[in-house]
Amino acid sequence: MKKTITLLALALTLLNVNAQKSKALFNGKSLRGWEVLNGKAEFKVEDKIIIGVSTMNTPTTFLATKKEYTNFILEYEYQIGEGLNSGVQIRSHNTKENHFYGLQVEADDSERAWSGGLYEQARKGWRYPLEYNPSAKTAAKKGWNKVKVIAYEHHVATWLNGVNVANLLEETVETGCFALQIHSIGNSKGKAGKLNKWRNITVTELKSEPDFGNLTAPLVSYIPNELTAQEKKEGWKLLWDGKTSKGWRGAKSDAFPNKGWSMKDGVLTVHASGGGESEHGGDIVTTKAYKNFELELDFNFTKGANSGIKYFVDTELNKGKGSAIGCEFQILDDKLHPDAKKGVDGKRTIGSLYDLIKADSRLHVHGLKPVKYVNAGKWNRARIVVNGSKVAHYLNGCKVVEYERGTQQWKALVAYSKYKNWPNFGEAKEGLILLQDHGDEVHFKTIKIKELK
Repeated sequence: MKKTITLLALALTLLNVNAQKSKALFNGKSLRGWEVLNGKAEFKVEDKIIIGVSTMNTPTTFLATKKEYTNFILEYEYQIGEGLNSGVQIRSHNTKENHFYGLQVEADDSERAWSGGLYEQARKGWRYPLEYNPSAKTAAKKGWNKVKVIAYEHHVATWLNGVNVANLLEETVETGCFALQIHSIGNSKGKAGKLNKWRNITVTELKSEPDFGNLTAPLVSYIPNELTAQEKKEGWKLLWDGKTSKGWRGAKSDAFPNKGWSMKDGVLTVHASGGGESEHGGDIVTTKAYKNFELELDFNFTKGANSGIKYFVDTELNKGKGSAIGCEFQILDDKLHPDAKKGVDGKRTIGSLYDLIKADSRLHVHGLKPVKYVNAGKWNRARIVVNGSKVAHYLNGCKVVEYERGTQQWKALVAYSKYKNWPNFGEAKEGLILLQDHGDEVHFKTIKIKELK
């Protein structure tokens, strides 16, 4: 009997390793344990509520905890002022120069409706926009909203009013503060004096992996050059192993280029060589052709750079100078490279189907002015989906191009482009995938593909 009791006690102890007590981060009376950082917007306490006042001509202001956290369950309620943008920072940091950065749980009172999504403030940009989980856009409501965040090691998930909004595997695990955000409004008088409110802010620190429960939001992973168990089950495969040239060759050679490209620390880099098109190391292509697929990869372009991701490539078409022929997801520094202003109506800008269809963010958020989410000088994510004749481009999770090959409209677009002299351009049933050498330094990683039936 004594042994049975001992084993039962041990089992209960193991079951309750994570059963830490929830602690209030806000005492309902004062801002004790918090500090204002970066800007000059006012924070005050009224009726057990923290109130942040939207203020003109000040940088974004944060009310941050003095204590830092790594693995936790964070719960709070918020109410956002009409037309404002805000959020709660997790695992975040502030430098001596008042540069505040880190992951943010979004609060968004706009047509975009990305509340509960995850954004990397002042560093990586959008990590989980709600275009990954559009059904969750209706979770936010006017008035008070309840948020739950579970962060354990690489895994971060959010719930808004009981709806699982985000499901993220982050690249790194960090320790940092929580912070409430009052977003900068510049000199906008119409937004001045509006209030963001928070209450019932609690945290439970975790010592072991918790039960995340029923995760309905699609999983988005930023673990470099690795596939999750779920991705493997779904049929994803790495196109680049993160170390070698296996599966790749030069577009005009049977071997991988012996110059112009390098592989280091899990990053595949095409090096700068004066801006010429396929004049140094040359383009590289997969050794296998693909028909219907989802292709996803991360890329980072240097200042003024030009490159591209091509598909349906036939390396036999162009034996002369220049790049191999295929449909192209454009990679470009729109602000600094002159090609952004060439062509017709911006059809050579980043995310576009090069020289054919301009990338347009209004495909994912109707009614808003066109805004592409581009992380200049940082990592961006490209996704290309080909299903029969239908094709779509996604940039950082947002659809920016969609079209159908073989139609009269398609033929008219080709006839008015630089590809007009290539017979049946873009209508091959299958082709190679290409990373372009355009003479500028561009980095690639986590290149993966799922073939579609």
